[in-house]
Amino acid sequence: MESVSTVLLIDDHALFRRGVAQLIQMNPGFEVIGEASSGREGVRLALNLKPDVILVDLNMPEMSGVETIALLRENGVDARFIVLTVSDNERDVVAALRAGAHGYLLKDMEPEELCLNLHKVLRGTAVLSESVTGNLVHALSGGQPLHANEGNLSAREQEVLEYLGEGLCNKAIARKLDISVGTVKVHVKHLLHKLDLHSRLEAVVWHREHVMRPRPPRM
Repeated sequence: MESVSTVLLIDDHALFRRGVAQLIQMNPGFEVIGEASSGREGVRLALNLKPDVILVDLNMPEMSGVETIALLRENGVDARFIVLTVSDNERDVVAALRAGAHGYLLKDMEPEELCLNLHKVLRGTAVLSESVTGNLVHALSGGQPLHANEGNLSAREQEVLEYLGEGLCNKAIARKLDISVGTVKVHVKHLLHKLDLHSRLEAVVWHREHVMRPRPPRM
C-alpha cells in the first residue's frame, strides 16, 4: 500500500484553507493533518504533528510567512516548506527562498497542479511557479544579465550543479556520484558561495538560465 504524505496548512484565511484542504484530500496520497491561522500556531502544530509538507501563506498578521519558515527551521522542523501566496513580487520570492522555502507557488495556479507540486517537492525537487521564475532571475541579477561563473567550479561541483538543476536531493546526488551525503552538502555549499547564491532553488534557476538555455552561436 502506498504511503500517505501529511500536510499542514498555515494561512489566516479560513475559507481558503478549507478549499485547499478539500483539494488535497481528494488525492489519496495526501492527508491534511492540521490547519493554523497564524505563524505561531503553525509552528506549534508542526512541532506536535511532524508533517511532511507545510504550505505557508506569505502575508499574515503578526508573523509573516518568511518569519514563520525561519522559526520552523530554528525549531528543527523537518519538513518541506512551500510558500503559497498571491504575491509575485521578486523581493518576496527571494526573501522566502533565503529563509529556507523549498518552493514558491501562486494561489492562482491550476488546482490540479498543487498535488503535482507536492509530489515533486517530496522527491526533493524545488518547485517554483513559472510566472515568478523571470522575477527571480531579475532579482538575482540586480536587473542586469546574469554572468556565468561556472568556470570557477571544480569538475565535481559542476556535476553536483547539474543534478541540482534536475531537482535531485542530496541523498539522490550522493547515490549518483557514489559519495557521502555529507560530501554533497560540502560541494553544494562551495558552489553556492562561488556563484554568489544563497539557496538550492536559486541554484536551480541559475542552472536553467546558464546551462539549459541554448547558448548563442559564436561569431
